[in-house]
Amino acid sequence: MPEPIRVMVVDDDPAMCEFLIDFLGRRGYGAEPVQNAEQAVERFERSPPAAVILDLVMPGEMDGLAALAAFRRIDRTVPVLVLSGQGRTATVVQAMKLGAIDFVSKPFEESDLEAPLVSALRQHQLCREVAHLREQLQGEARHTLLYGRSERMVRIRELIDRVADTDIPVLICGERGTGKELVARALYAKSRRCDRPFVKVNCMGLPADVLESELFGFERGAFTGAMQHRPGKFEFANHGTLFLDELGAMTPSLQAKLLHVLQDGEFSRLGGRTNVHVDVRVIAATNQNLDAAVAAGRFREDLFLRLNEVTIALPPLRERREEIPALTDLFIKKYSVQYNRPLIEITPPTLQALVNHDWPGNVRELENLAKRVVVLGTESTVLKDLQQAAVAARHRPVTPPSVQPEPAIAVAAPVREASHSPIATVAAAAGPTLPSPMPPIEPGQYSLKDVSRHAAREAERALILRMLQHTRWNRKEAAGILGISYKALLYKIKENGLDRAS
Repeated sequence: MPEPIRVMVVDDDPAMCEFLIDFLGRRGYGAEPVQNAEQAVERFERSPPAAVILDLVMPGEMDGLAALAAFRRIDRTVPVLVLSGQGRTATVVQAMKLGAIDFVSKPFEESDLEAPLVSALRQHQLCREVAHLREQLQGEARHTLLYGRSERMVRIRELIDRVADTDIPVLICGERGTGKELVARALYAKSRRCDRPFVKVNCMGLPADVLESELFGFERGAFTGAMQHRPGKFEFANHGTLFLDELGAMTPSLQAKLLHVLQDGEFSRLGGRTNVHVDVRVIAATNQNLDAAVAAGRFREDLFLRLNEVTIALPPLRERREEIPALTDLFIKKYSVQYNRPLIEITPPTLQALVNHDWPGNVRELENLAKRVVVLGTESTVLKDLQQAAVAARHRPVTPPSVQPEPAIAVAAPVREASHSPIATVAAAAGPTLPSPMPPIEPGQYSLKDVSRHAAREAERALILRMLQHTRWNRKEAAGILGISYKALLYKIKENGLDRAS
């Protein structure tokens, strides 16, 4: 049989104590009577009750107000209901400021005390549930939100554990919403620099000149508006960790300066004449294919090699669907606590719809959807949207296997607009070669975007091959005509499997 909810009664009047003991007992509560404030504080500190009924007028060195202040210092979640005599308005106001949940003036009827007591106990129970949920969320988050339980995520967890306590740079790759910043913070939390600053910079959201001043700082007079010296993020992160998000958006000039910091641990501020020495661990993240960016000349190869000592590639959510139920449960609990809403149980049809969804926004999209369920208090709207998305996906038009697509738009448009260009001449001389047909597909297997991407790849391959034949495989000349770098053309030749026998 469970123990009754314990309520501490603090009153120096024996008759009032007996009344309150009887009052609480008839309602199934356990009373703990105490007749002086010092003893009440001692017992409270040893074992906090579910609630306290406190008389403000108490004999001795400690009065009711002092006891209330002590209770609040020990455990602020325990509600305190104060009793006061007539004509003590100022004392009651002071008690409410100290944190009393409510007050009852003597003399009173049982009904006057019952309502505020029930409300106080309900609040205490809610506080305990919230604390329990927070503990549960903190325990689950380490394995569910960040790492997951799939084999791929287990390997990522092991890799994080191996490299976290080193100072080597780490490159985190993955689509938007896969949790790259969470991985960066996990590396920081497990490193020897965990008690030093963690500074985040989003390279995508700032113009190049602003980003340079943010990263490296500036001296007074370095540019118009530079009224005083300002340190950069590297200096703020000294002896700590700097997280560079969306690294692929950084311009080549900034890439060179970043490489210098990584190699030598020093840089100069904008307008500065001396070097600034820093000891910073750099963690970078990107949703771009940096290999392709290097081949296209948009990203420095030496910087890529310097950052690529350890790469953590995060899989999209659609490739680890078995984790969607656990993630959904975690987010529902998280936002139920945050918004003080009742827990909503996701029904099997909605859960199946969640598992079947493609999640272009990955874990961030799932989190936003769970937040929506909690705020609305129902899953019906979300289920309807998921079902409509599934129907739309099934009815997307696809190119049947027997029908070849039109020539790629990316090639046809420039040929018509620039009929005298070398590319147009070669393309016209070779005639309209259509892309090769797609492999056999099942209905619903490809979307319209898949068909477009396939057609573009085939058209690109055909045009590069024609240009190489036109220049007798002079790759530098072909690259010049195509308007791309020599290195990018070599990458395209390798990617498309082209050779002279083609």
